[in-house]
Amino acid sequence: MTRNWFPIKITPWTLGLPLLTILLLLQTTSIPQRLDFWLYDTLTTANPAEASEDVVLVAIDEQSMDRLGRWPWPRTTHARLIEKLHQAGAKTIVFDILFPEASLDDPELATAMRKHGNVILPLHLSPPSSNYLISEQLPVLELADAASALGHAHVELDEDGLARGIYLLNGLGDQLWPSLALAASGKTWPASEPAEIAPYTNVRQHYRAIPLAGGAGTLPSYSYTEILERPPAPEAFRDKTVFVGATAPGFGDILPTPFSGLHQPMPGVEFHANNYAAIVQGDLISKVSVTKAVGLAILVIIILAIALPRMRPARTILLCLACMGALIATHAFLLLYARMWLPISHAAIIPLLALPVSSALRLAMTNRFLNRQLDELARGPTMTLQEPSRRHPPQLLSHFQALFQPEGWLLAEGDEVITAYGLTKSDIPPLENPGEWIHIGGHSWISLIRGGSTYKLGLKLSNDLSREATQRYLRRLPLTAINTPTGQPRPRENISARIERVRLATERMSQMQKFIRRSFERMPDGIIVTDELGVIRFANGHIEEWFQEPMPSLNGMPLARLLEGHDPRETPPWHETVSETLTLTQSRTVDLRIRNKDFLIHFAPFSLPDSDQSGIIANISDISELREQQRQHREAIDFISHDVRSPLVSQLALIEQLKRNQGQIEPEQLDQLGRLARRSYHLAEEFVQLARAEQLTETRFYECEFLAIVENARDSVSEQAAEKGIQLILQGTEDLWLKGNAELLERAVINLLTNAVQYSPPDSTINIQVFQAGHQACLTVSDEGEGIAPEELPHLFDRYRRQKSSELSGNHGTGLGLSFVNVVVEKHRGQIQVHSRLGEGSAFTLKLPVTHPIRSFY
Repeated sequence: MTRNWFPIKITPWTLGLPLLTILLLLQTTSIPQRLDFWLYDTLTTANPAEASEDVVLVAIDEQSMDRLGRWPWPRTTHARLIEKLHQAGAKTIVFDILFPEASLDDPELATAMRKHGNVILPLHLSPPSSNYLISEQLPVLELADAASALGHAHVELDEDGLARGIYLLNGLGDQLWPSLALAASGKTWPASEPAEIAPYTNVRQHYRAIPLAGGAGTLPSYSYTEILERPPAPEAFRDKTVFVGATAPGFGDILPTPFSGLHQPMPGVEFHANNYAAIVQGDLISKVSVTKAVGLAILVIIILAIALPRMRPARTILLCLACMGALIATHAFLLLYARMWLPISHAAIIPLLALPVSSALRLAMTNRFLNRQLDELARGPTMTLQEPSRRHPPQLLSHFQALFQPEGWLLAEGDEVITAYGLTKSDIPPLENPGEWIHIGGHSWISLIRGGSTYKLGLKLSNDLSREATQRYLRRLPLTAINTPTGQPRPRENISARIERVRLATERMSQMQKFIRRSFERMPDGIIVTDELGVIRFANGHIEEWFQEPMPSLNGMPLARLLEGHDPRETPPWHETVSETLTLTQSRTVDLRIRNKDFLIHFAPFSLPDSDQSGIIANISDISELREQQRQHREAIDFISHDVRSPLVSQLALIEQLKRNQGQIEPEQLDQLGRLARRSYHLAEEFVQLARAEQLTETRFYECEFLAIVENARDSVSEQAAEKGIQLILQGTEDLWLKGNAELLERAVINLLTNAVQYSPPDSTINIQVFQAGHQACLTVSDEGEGIAPEELPHLFDRYRRQKSSELSGNHGTGLGLSFVNVVVEKHRGQIQVHSRLGEGSAFTLKLPVTHPIRSFY
């Protein structure tokens, strides 16, 4: 059953709403965020920032710990470091070391800081313990006053545990501190005006991602103890910003970054140094808000929802891929050149999902359409022929009776006779193989199994020439029932079931198309189908054969042009006949002549149901044989009315004259009456013989010897030849066997010899040659007569056609003799040739196919 309760169509709404729903569902997961992180990490690690030459690290490393002792070190040590760096010309000194508790050495450190004048100290935002709220851990007051600026060193990790950026402003309540790097750069960043906030609230503003120069150890670094123990090094520190902090693993001040991951984290002091370099160089990356990213995704949904329903599937894939490529390219451009981090995961996922969603909608729509079409096909008529093997024996017997009209029949189920006529149960022979015919004389028997029962069917065929052909046809009939499994498992999957239905429907449509096409091809007439403009869209093989036009050129040719090219006419022109058939929707029948053959073309307009399409079906029938029969009929009437009627009228007139003068009957009058009677008989005989020749079929052929036929024909005309002193010389001693009708062949040879004797001068010679050439038996009759004029040769074998020279010489013929010879030769699949020259005589040659003789040895 086709489900119609939900109208499936691909529209902007049906495509856009599912995509919007998917987008909202994605918002509840971390998949888009992780995808954004991955894209960011891939691009930044592939294109690291340039390491700043104005930034140097002083590392509290393992070597320093070994030489200077356990942490914390006396603050006088830090004072000495500041003095060394001041002597080396350091521009700014940034400590990533917290000094939250007072010490006796604070005055010395404060003095060193004031002496340098540009020392930055950190503060940290964290709760003192797990039971307390977050608080600011500032340096002791004396050191804070000596520092040129304070900056927070707080770095928050992203959701995946990596450090990618920092808040430039961070603090509690309305007191916001710049980041350590921002304080070192001397730049200010305007804080937004927040609403009234509690003093213990952690406030963060202006998050910026930091383009790192590489993994840990990328920036130049010097050991803390190395600076203290060696003389000042102006070449390493002059006019540079020096970041001092712990790099030894034991301090725990490490941050996983996109370069290092969780395996080789970066020291916090190096992270702040990278931050400082990005601030100074103006390379900080601003992150676009999630709201704008979602807005971009909605814009992509709108574009795809409008474009995809109007596009073909192949272009749909290209559009989705192009959309993804454009988003990724935009993301890369903004990140690397505009220093903007645009989260595109939401927008990039949409094209990936739009393709399967649109494909699913297309498949659902196609599936629904196919189901509806399959239901219509299932309800429609079929063009398959019922197999004889599926028919019940009583039905088979009924069909055999209608088809063959047997003289008797019998049908039995098991040992019980169902129906019988002319055959009895005792006539049934042993039938061992079901489905196999057994022919005994004129009886044909077969055993059939239907539904577990055994049937025996017999036919008594007529004893005529068609019985053997009928028995051969019965052997070819597939009457054995084919056992098809009834319990075939049905497909479990819905799509498999539909595929099976489509396959069956396709087979039915293919069978119907083959049936229609073969029916058109097997039709005795030529068929042309045109469209509403009279352009040929289909033609069967007869059209290609009769018009001598290849099928590719027929398809697409206007019908009027085809007819005008082969049978041009002016009244009425072909285009008028074709156009009026279409415009007036009236059938028309017109004569047509192509290549000396007569045809009848019938134009019939048609229109397709449930459609505006129309056209013409042109049926072309070959009536050449019918016209030839009509011509022969007219010639026969003319022949009877003139040639046969004239001697009869003369005979009646002579008889009336004899009646009036019964006592004065002279021998000349009787001779004349005899000649007229013989002429009438001769005319009737030739007319009858020609009719017999035309009705000759191969069923009346038998094995005969050609030389004997020619000898008999020679003996029949020998007396006529002797009256004119003509010698008949027969050359040939080889027996030539052929399959034909000896009586008609002998009559044909007699006609040739009679013509030769009739038109040969007295005391001449007629040569008769019988020989074999290849697979043909040949007969050549040569005379020494006047010959035949060249203009009369093409019409020599036409009926009722007589030569002018013969009529002028007094040799009156019927015009049927040579026509009879030509018909007999054609019926025997032979050929006849004539070679003649005026004044030299004529030679007629017959060529007939030979066969091997059937000899009996008894």
